[in-house]
Amino acid sequence: MKKSRKRTDVDSTRSNRRGLAGVMERFLRTFRELSQFVLLVPLYAFGCACISLAVVPGLAIFRAVFLATHAWPIFGRLWALGFCACLGYFLYGLSLIIVLPAMNKLLRLKLKEWRGPYYSLPAVPWFIHNGITYVMRFTFLEFITPSPLNLLFYRWMGMKIGRGTVINSSHISDPCLIKMGEKVTIGGSATIVGHYGQGGYLVLAPVSIGERATIGLRATIMGGVTIGREAKILPHSVVMPKTVVPDGEIWGGVPARKMSLSDLATLPSKKSA
Repeated sequence: MKKSRKRTDVDSTRSNRRGLAGVMERFLRTFRELSQFVLLVPLYAFGCACISLAVVPGLAIFRAVFLATHAWPIFGRLWALGFCACLGYFLYGLSLIIVLPAMNKLLRLKLKEWRGPYYSLPAVPWFIHNGITYVMRFTFLEFITPSPLNLLFYRWMGMKIGRGTVINSSHISDPCLIKMGEKVTIGGSATIVGHYGQGGYLVLAPVSIGERATIGLRATIMGGVTIGREAKILPHSVVMPKTVVPDGEIWGGVPARKMSLSDLATLPSKKSA
């Protein structure tokens, strides 16, 4: 009976909200494919506006050099314009560090812990917040990872990051739901997300990583996870939702579990096998 009720809630086209909010949520749940399209169009337009704003400094320099070099020999002019085009791309990326968090703040996209159907109004800010994050991730973030600049971007997007922390990954979603203590090390291509899906529901759940903890190469940390001080997550491990890793422990595997000394001793032989 319990499973049946959950399925009905997820598939329901009704809304408990009143007024315009209720009308919008009923539209989301009744016309799901259409509502996705309706949401994506303004989101893509918004992304284009952010990108075009970030491109302005580079275009201004390119235009100035284009006008100033019209009498140069063709090779010299082409080199100068090519240099400006490359410089413009990096200026674009640096501008995005400011533009995207400013837009995120302007829209007040500060996520909170939540559980409900995907097609609900509280899911819309999550969708937009991650869309803004992914504009940076898929166009420039790899060029500044790891560096103080990627930490600056994540902080301005709402992530709490302690001093001395190194994030060597751009595979991060829901930055405003993630908290890291001091001297945390995030290994290359590790994935950290503050959400997960379960039984047709979207769950937004904060992630907390204690000071001096280490997340190994390509490990995955899912929503609702708490990792203690000086804990270690081995490479390629998957820490499942709501898992609590106590201080100082070493966890590994899929799904991740506490590793004993005997487990650690057999890791090289398992890898070679």
